[in-house]
Amino acid sequence: MSDRSAVRKVGVEEELLLVHPDSGELANAAGAVLHEHRAERGGTASPSASRDLEGELLRHMVETHTDPSTDLTEIGHQLRGARRTAIAAAEDSGVAVAAVATAPLGSAPPAVTANPRYERIVQEFGDTGRGAGTLGMHVHVDVADDEEGVRVIDGLRPWLPLLTALSANSPYASGRDTGYASWRQQVWTRWPTAGPAEPYGSAAEYRRVSETLIRLGAALDDGMLYYDARLSASYPTVEIRVADTCTDVDDALLVAALARALVETLAVADEPARPLRSDLLRAAWWRAARHGLNGDLVHPVTREPVRAGEALRALQEAVGPALESAGDAALVEEGLARLATAGTGARRQRQAFERTGDLRGVVADVVARTAGSAG
Repeated sequence: MSDRSAVRKVGVEEELLLVHPDSGELANAAGAVLHEHRAERGGTASPSASRDLEGELLRHMVETHTDPSTDLTEIGHQLRGARRTAIAAAEDSGVAVAAVATAPLGSAPPAVTANPRYERIVQEFGDTGRGAGTLGMHVHVDVADDEEGVRVIDGLRPWLPLLTALSANSPYASGRDTGYASWRQQVWTRWPTAGPAEPYGSAAEYRRVSETLIRLGAALDDGMLYYDARLSASYPTVEIRVADTCTDVDDALLVAALARALVETLAVADEPARPLRSDLLRAAWWRAARHGLNGDLVHPVTREPVRAGEALRALQEAVGPALESAGDAALVEEGLARLATAGTGARRQRQAFERTGDLRGVVADVVARTAGSAG
């Protein structure tokens, strides 16, 4: 039995795609979906974050979020409840929800949400903003303070590509096979504040770099500091932002469990690991995005290309004590075994295409599995 009082809390945010159920095309319907959601609530505040919906930069997206919890079973209940909420509001608006990280079909142009900040983002960043409609899952994990948080962020660098590989769920975009398992990761790094960063070394340096990026115009504000892992502006957490939105909730919980275990392991480490150069780290990211679990990944310790299973075993071993203390060891063991057999979301999308020969069939499969995952 784990001591829950000593276990770090986790919170999860998911971005979900809205699609037209007949054509499979993205649906710029977030305004209608959010209106239906507010009407269902009678205009009152939601009693639970897991039953709330929010808009995003582009109108084919809605975001859900859980309340923080030490118990990943509870996080799973909340994720499923949030998906049921989103699906119900979408159906009332004549659209469907797909838990996927890019829109497989994309002849319908994306539309910017009517919000002064979002409109300014697109004005400043052009097609990087207009093309930023990828969908990710963000995991928040408690930290004691900013110094601990920055120590964790620095230590996470070589491990995070493995979380992208595990969650890879975006092989198709704009009507074509991109050749990647996670095309979202490739698109996301077009932002000037996204992608691998140098180690910070201290909270003061983290703040100095962040303030400088904003002053240089690479971000409008703290909310646009799209680091792979960052200090949350609103909560005492490290926010890990590298995962694709997963179609299956069990895959999302696997990523959350490993994210928490990494934070715990790095927070209590006696000394930091040897830092990896950012140019070499970009190669690790590329392999993770390109292949998911169907090719070689960069070993987080030896920095050599190895089979995906070997890299994941290194991760599992490195965080083993933290998994045990949180009560997550069995969840991770079962989750890694499941992915080894069934494959990532990207593999399952390609299998759907092989069955149907049509990207509309892929979208229909993801919509059905999203509904099934809501329970």
